[in-house]
Amino acid sequence: MNYTQSFIPLASLAVFTAGCQGTPEGDGMSPETDPPNILFLVSEDNSPFLGAYSDPYAHTPNLDELAENGILYENAFANAPVCAPSRSTIITGMYANSLGSHHMRSRVEIPEGFRFFPYYLRQAGYYTVNRQKKDYNIVDQEEVWDDDQWWEYDDMLKDREDGQPFFAMFNTFMSHESKIHGERENDMLPYYRDSAIGSMTGTSASDERVEQFNYMHEPGSVPTPPYHPDTPEMLADWARYYDCVSMMDDEMGEMLANMERDGLLENTIIFYFSDHGGVLGRSKRFTFESGLHVPFIVYVPEQYRHLAPGEPGSRTDRVISLLDLGPTALNVAGIEIPDHFQGSPFMGPDSDTEQQYAFGFRGRMDERYDFSRTVRDKNFRYIRNYMPHRPWGQRVNYLWHAESMGSWEQAYLNGETDSYESRFWESKPAEELYDIHADPHNVDNLAHDPEYREVLEEMRRANEEWMLRINDKNFIPEGIYLGELGNRIGYEYYTGDRYGINRIMEIADLATRGDPGHLTELENALQDDDPVIRYWGAVGARILEDEGVGLNELLREKLEDPSWDVRAAAAEALYFSGYRDEAKRTLQEILQTEAFEPFGPMEAIRTHALNVVDIMEPEDKAFFENEIRALNSRDESGYDQRVAEFLLTQGVF
Repeated sequence: MNYTQSFIPLASLAVFTAGCQGTPEGDGMSPETDPPNILFLVSEDNSPFLGAYSDPYAHTPNLDELAENGILYENAFANAPVCAPSRSTIITGMYANSLGSHHMRSRVEIPEGFRFFPYYLRQAGYYTVNRQKKDYNIVDQEEVWDDDQWWEYDDMLKDREDGQPFFAMFNTFMSHESKIHGERENDMLPYYRDSAIGSMTGTSASDERVEQFNYMHEPGSVPTPPYHPDTPEMLADWARYYDCVSMMDDEMGEMLANMERDGLLENTIIFYFSDHGGVLGRSKRFTFESGLHVPFIVYVPEQYRHLAPGEPGSRTDRVISLLDLGPTALNVAGIEIPDHFQGSPFMGPDSDTEQQYAFGFRGRMDERYDFSRTVRDKNFRYIRNYMPHRPWGQRVNYLWHAESMGSWEQAYLNGETDSYESRFWESKPAEELYDIHADPHNVDNLAHDPEYREVLEEMRRANEEWMLRINDKNFIPEGIYLGELGNRIGYEYYTGDRYGINRIMEIADLATRGDPGHLTELENALQDDDPVIRYWGAVGARILEDEGVGLNELLREKLEDPSWDVRAAAAEALYFSGYRDEAKRTLQEILQTEAFEPFGPMEAIRTHALNVVDIMEPEDKAFFENEIRALNSRDESGYDQRVAEFLLTQGVF
């Protein structure tokens, strides 16, 4: 590997970071009166696969150079391990699971007064631009951007007034999950040649330059984590993904070179980060380090050094999350942070108080339901799984586009995986605790180790207090949530007595621990007036399986429950207690409902039902052939259709 070019001239950055004095000429700003420009460099789906993070297999000279002249955050985390909920949190300064936008592709509305944070910059006189990707998981807002289309660098500031400060969010797609789909030589490199560099300069990259990326990382040269088997497909995808990160770095370098050329590095605070971790299986979409730990670098030019949290080339172990980006941008611009923001600034005035924890969440991932919460401090990661009966390895169609996923699954089915590699395909524990420094890959669960009991209890308490504080909406099944909501705003509607989160969390906690000593509580829950409580009672019965037989008669009554979500949960519990025919008839009735509205309640309920059908025995799946074929042939596309499409590939019909 001979590629060593860095687009940022070393001498230029050294001047800026070591002693730039007076008023810079490039943008007509003065440090006494003018706010800084702010640039977000946003990559997608990548963990800290950078040389700056001591990764010996990374080739990222441009971002490494930025880190040498900036501040590197060792403990920076996304709040969600997938793009839309993560970007929802970033743009609003609020947790998506507080707003109700925690499920993938939710498209909910938020209160009118809750504006995207660039709106406040624009109102204060900033010129605001975003490079196409938004994916905020909520209804879009006006008056946020001066330009939010795909732009080349030379058009980024085309309508900005002289001397006007700018906020720009530059999104690159080069490290996105999709770049490991398809054939490496025939798919990825032409995209790089025609799109990545061309988008920045208006010209195509030379063949010589592209060749530098061809097989930059040989399969087998990049070690796999202990939970991945060394299948040829897995080794190839790991190598290919490091290539993608290198190409992402190349695009970032092109952006920074253009900024330097135009004299903008002198008065622009630059934040580089990824929207979440990734990208191979068990990273993106999952609440481990591999899904939430992100690279994070801040470059602060000399004239704004008083806003910097450290010296050039320094590192910090301060815990931050992407929730804090909006408040921090407003803070360094001298703009008051709105009271409803849930994040805190980590640089600028009044940013000295460090947070102990970074919180994370996982809800529905495309067509598969799951529910996890996580807490991270400087030493440990705690995870609470509220659907432990669902394996980590639920089939998500988009994830399975990577050949490595199919090879891993087949190796497991063939009995060729060890205990670490097999665990992904099995049910989850209710609680997980990992020592980050001793176990960076999160494979040795310490939740039941007496030596770590105090840590477990402390982080469990922090998780529960956080969920109560933000009024976490994930405890409401999606069908119930959307069905009751109508045209109302979930953040405003599900409060107080209408959403008794304390009582719901209590029953959800005991229901998901699989303890038969709680049968009486589950029996009472199944008879509660609140459908959310009844739902969690049925989930608890499902987790107990044979140990919950005393609940079967009540569950049979719930097959006629007014709530379709309760019916589906009761049917799943009964199926695993031997009442297969009754369970199948109830699920069939759900699948026969004709109502369709994208992201609507019936799509959610049918998707829930199909998740249950998918884990049935083959002879029982065959019972639903007509319904599955009808869903798959529907003109409108939905997540229920996506599960139906997968079921048709299983050779059951």
